[in-house]
Amino acid sequence: MAWNEPGGGKDRDPWGGRGGDQGPPDLDEALRKLQSQLSGIFGRGSGGGGGAAAAINPRLFAIGLLVALVGWGFFGFYQVDQAERAIVFRFGALQDDIVMPGLHWYPVFVDSVHVENVEKLKSHRHQSTMLTEDENIVDVTVTVQYVIDNLKDYVVLVRQPEISLQHATESALRHVVGSAKMDDVITEGRAAIALEVQERLQTYLNNYGTGILISKVNIDQSVPPKQVVDSFNDVQRAKEDEARVINEAKAYSEGVIPEARGEAQKEIQQATAYRDQVIARAEGEAQRFTKLLGEYRQAKRVTRDRLYIDSLESVLSNSSKVMVDVKGGNNLMYLPLDRMIQPPSDADTQDRSPADTIVRNAEERSNAARRTSR
Repeated sequence: MAWNEPGGGKDRDPWGGRGGDQGPPDLDEALRKLQSQLSGIFGRGSGGGGGAAAAINPRLFAIGLLVALVGWGFFGFYQVDQAERAIVFRFGALQDDIVMPGLHWYPVFVDSVHVENVEKLKSHRHQSTMLTEDENIVDVTVTVQYVIDNLKDYVVLVRQPEISLQHATESALRHVVGSAKMDDVITEGRAAIALEVQERLQTYLNNYGTGILISKVNIDQSVPPKQVVDSFNDVQRAKEDEARVINEAKAYSEGVIPEARGEAQKEIQQATAYRDQVIARAEGEAQRFTKLLGEYRQAKRVTRDRLYIDSLESVLSNSSKVMVDVKGGNNLMYLPLDRMIQPPSDADTQDRSPADTIVRNAEERSNAARRTSR
């Protein structure tokens, strides 16, 4: 029955006391009870009226010590991944050996282990405003990619190697950009500048002993300041227009000059051919004349008639009309050779040759002329 229920007794208090005393419990009594309970757990105690002395059980002490040793040994195991390396400090002194990948153990509170990923490619981005050699201001942004090359130097020699990398990047970039012109920094010279910055930055880091190996330096952006970007763009457009006009002029000259050279070569070849033709014709005429001269000396009349007939044939072959002077009158006989050489339309004259037609027409006109003269 609860102390505060009816019938529970008026002299009962909530602190376990009995009687009419309603004050707080005695602290000394509570401590004596707690000490008694602990003595019953860890050993047997003997007590007098003023206190109790506890004796520790040796078995329990040995078990506790064994458990502590097992926990101490268990917490000393650690694993180093394939891409990681570790160094060990024994009582604060650096050990010589580098811990390779695998499962390892170290004595806790005696050694301390520092593990780092030496194959991971880390990056550092740096942006700064710099002055070029030709006294122009540019905003340059670079990304430095690096790995840990020497773990001992990275951990021991430099307290904060990343901060040293930032300062070295700033110094190397300012040195290289300050020695270059603005056009090289912004346009075609960026690759060469990035390579020079990488070489100089690696030299700085080696001198500092940071243990960092620079893999690559990329110039992400190199632009003029925002205040002058419009003017700079105008200058760039003017340069592009200049280059375009120069290229067009070169293309035109490269197209006209070969054509002119070809025409000149054509004229030279035509003149050479004409010269050779004239010389050959003259030589042929000279040889022909020499041969005709020999024939003429042997038969003058026959040769003269033959030359006359050949000349007449040559002249008449280029004329479509012939005027013939007929003896015995003042009339001229007209021979329409252009019509006479046309094919006849009648079936009777299909087998007649043009020479027969000319002779027949000439005879008819000659007879007609004779009749008229009589």
